Amino acid sequence: MSEVNNAGYFTSHDGLQLYYRDFGADNGGTPVICLPGLTRNSRDFEDLATYVSGRRRVITCDFRGRGFSDYDEHWENYHPLTYVQDTWTLLDHLGIENIIVVGTSLGGLCAMVMAKTQGDRLAGVVMNDIGPEINPAGIARVQEYTGRVPPVKSWDEAANQAREIYGEWLPGLSDDDWQTMARRAYREDDHGVPRLDMDSNIGEAVRKVGPQKGDPWALFDALKDVPVTLLWGVMSDILTKDIVDKMTDRKPDLEVVGVPNRGHVPLLDEPECLAAIDALLERVA
Repeated sequence: MSEVNNAGYFTSHDGLQLYYRDFGADNGGTPVICLPGLTRNSRDFEDLATYVSGRRRVITCDFRGRGFSDYDEHWENYHPLTYVQDTWTLLDHLGIENIIVVGTSLGGLCAMVMAKTQGDRLAGVVMNDIGPEINPAGIARVQEYTGRVPPVKSWDEAANQAREIYGEWLPGLSDDDWQTMARRAYREDDHGVPRLDMDSNIGEAVRKVGPQKGDPWALFDALKDVPVTLLWGVMSDILTKDIVDKMTDRKPDLEVVGVPNRGHVPLLDEPECLAAIDALLERVA
């Protein structure tokens, strides 16, 4: 396993201490940054970062309100525009000009915003089961559980809770797999009890935020000159085939990789995902 060259904090524009990990910092080529999903954190990318860091520098980060990053007392800041501002601040802190983004769900939305705000810095993007349009049924499901799951008392309960939330979309995982999923989403408190490693107010932000301003497809259009690979969990209730078809009509050079036996979201350890990420890295110097 590759060593983490650096793990530390940087300061956001509004004074929060935000956590990141830096793998393979001595490697050449355009670095990779991994941006997590709504309720997740940098630990979801440990295996992928280890896999890629033999060739490229890989940065993983905890968005504000997750993992080892500070929580924000203003839930309105739990928003892609804020996360993107934080991401650019991190990259500037590390002296990284050009970047390849691997974005899972929310992280993929952030990649589109990054393209709109400083698109000349994006060398490539992997969007993990997300697009500019989101299926309403999937949004309703996410809004229902985010920040509302009951507390657990043990790691076994945490693993069972993860299975209850994601099991329909990730069939075939073993008990050990669910333990790993849990340990990436929960962290022990001072009493050794697992707690979800996120601010419950993220759920409030998801439920209370108003209608999106502007055209989200305009954000996707900002990627027109960027190599983009779309990983699509073919069972997904977030990214449907109709949306995928609209995306390919809009961007004919979009590389679409269907990931069988996966809904929202593929875990990025599937052979199809690794092959697709390898192919993108081969295209980008």
